Amino acid sequence: MSDIDIPAPTVPGAHAVGELLAVAAARAVPVVRAIADDQLTAPTPCADYDVRELLNHLFHVVVQFQELAAKKPADFGSTPDHVGAGGDWRERFAEETERLVAAWSAPGAEEGTTGAMSLPARTVGCMVLLDLTVHVWDLARATGQEYRPDPAATGVLQTLGDAVAEMAPTARKMGLFADPVPVPDGASDFERLLGETGRDPGWIRP
Repeated sequence: MSDIDIPAPTVPGAHAVGELLAVAAARAVPVVRAIADDQLTAPTPCADYDVRELLNHLFHVVVQFQELAAKKPADFGSTPDHVGAGGDWRERFAEETERLVAAWSAPGAEEGTTGAMSLPARTVGCMVLLDLTVHVWDLARATGQEYRPDPAATGVLQTLGDAVAEMAPTARKMGLFADPVPVPDGASDFERLLGETGRDPGWIRP
């Protein structure tokens, strides 16, 4: 299939992806629910997205990675306007994150390979865990909310730190990560993770 090789973080005793996604989802849903309609055009730390565009991107990721957990094809060719699709998009996002957690908690979800590049399934699960963590920080920072991704040391940050260290070189070649942003001595694990993914932990809405 592809010669792109992103190894899976196979650490003995590693937390299950479904378990980690449940933690991330529990932190993500309140942030999304608190976004006001008049904040949808606000800029975010992702220079290519305003709040509405980033919500649509994250929503699409959450939906499509359910398919990848089931070893089915995913479609990232275009991003639907989930926010403008009618109904309460905040509650629909909450429902889709529940489905995402269930999909990656299913027996066999982390086994084998999945996706167009036939990557290790656990690596793919860590990708959506990363999006459901750093993009929610993006949204929180853009809308003036506090966000702490891993308050109980549940393994989210350790897992993502290991995964990003392995994925980053290839992700930068593919344009998925920007160049790393230096962080000061004494930065938290999360601030270092943000820096590695090309984000400025001190970003302030202009």
